[in-house]
Amino acid sequence: MPGSNKSLLARRARLLGPNVPIFYNDPVHLVKGEGVWLWDADGRKFLDCYNNVPHVGHCNPRVVEAIHRQASTLNTHTRYLHEGMLDYIERLTSTMHSGLTTAVMTCTGSEANDIALRMAEAVTGRRGIIATDATYHGNSALVSQLSRSNVPASGFGLEDYFRHVVAPDSYRHSDPEGLLFANAVAEKIAELQKSPHGFAALIVCPFFLNEGFPSQVAGWLKPAAAVVRKAGGMLICDEVQSGFGRIGSHFWAYEKQQIQPDIVVLGKPMANGHPVGAVVSSLDTMTVFRKSFRYFNTFGGNPVSCAAAMAVLEELEEYQLMAHAQKVGDYALERLRQLQKKYDCIGDIRSSGLVFGAELVLDKATKEPASEYTDTIINAMRHKGVLLSKLGRYKNTLKIRPPMPFSTENADLLFNTLDEVLAES
Repeated sequence: MPGSNKSLLARRARLLGPNVPIFYNDPVHLVKGEGVWLWDADGRKFLDCYNNVPHVGHCNPRVVEAIHRQASTLNTHTRYLHEGMLDYIERLTSTMHSGLTTAVMTCTGSEANDIALRMAEAVTGRRGIIATDATYHGNSALVSQLSRSNVPASGFGLEDYFRHVVAPDSYRHSDPEGLLFANAVAEKIAELQKSPHGFAALIVCPFFLNEGFPSQVAGWLKPAAAVVRKAGGMLICDEVQSGFGRIGSHFWAYEKQQIQPDIVVLGKPMANGHPVGAVVSSLDTMTVFRKSFRYFNTFGGNPVSCAAAMAVLEELEEYQLMAHAQKVGDYALERLRQLQKKYDCIGDIRSSGLVFGAELVLDKATKEPASEYTDTIINAMRHKGVLLSKLGRYKNTLKIRPPMPFSTENADLLFNTLDEVLAES
């Protein structure tokens, strides 16, 4: 490990404390970004196949200019009147189904999911929440309870309000129409209805991205949504990772699922790295929430954040990046198919737009996860100048989720490098 990295790691440990997450066995010291490229302190160039936060590319000129222009003019909180937030919410909600017309602006997805759960409580009068057992929705004291891998030793007694269903796994457990998942949700609803908490909401990423984005037909989630509606609960779709055209076929993953959520949660890519999140709902839901809870966020929806977020929407539209994601994603899927034929370690491949990856296994017959081997591949790719990660229940699925300008030429570099690494491993 370079000396400078050792020094930085020592400072991190001293200033941040232990167990702060960091990528790769040999961490990357980044100093510059542009488009789909990143540079380290030694001037080495890396292809970014992981970061969805700079949604329209690192240091996108339109976003940078919008931030500079607004920061040079005014930045304050939302207790003063300003058109920026209102213009943005109108533009944002115009991309969603007609029932979603109002929003709360936040700084993070964690804050947004926290609000979404309180909205469900306000509307239903109940507190029981259902999520999958392999998901992640944030790190506040409340929403951290949704993640089985993240549950702290003490949950402030909140854990009793949550139930978890087994996450979908199209590779190991066939559920082609989503009926088994819907039945599992119904069982957990029944449990909550017998408890003092009742059933308030099901919260899911409609693309199940953290769960390993299993292959699903359009409308797969409809049976579960119907179960939620029948029980008088609310459906919360966390589109932090799957939204803004990333899946290629639709601007929002809930559209591909052919459902209409009551609440949509947004974050990370909204403003290309500027800290912005949002909760979108109907006016009726928002009215009940506002009457039930006092909520104010000093930085949420500030003029600079909204200018950055608006610039992202403009960039997506002008350059037709959703259609671009579909084109490049189709090409990436074909390259994955070629690699799957060549290497036995690739048990399953899956893709939608600019989310694609391969599940690595030790044996195709038993489908035993190759979790340690996946780590080896990711670290080898890093040393060859390509950055990606892993996810899923077994942390054995390559997570490839690049900025939206990612091209077929970039895909060729990615998969040619992956071919080399798999051949050498």
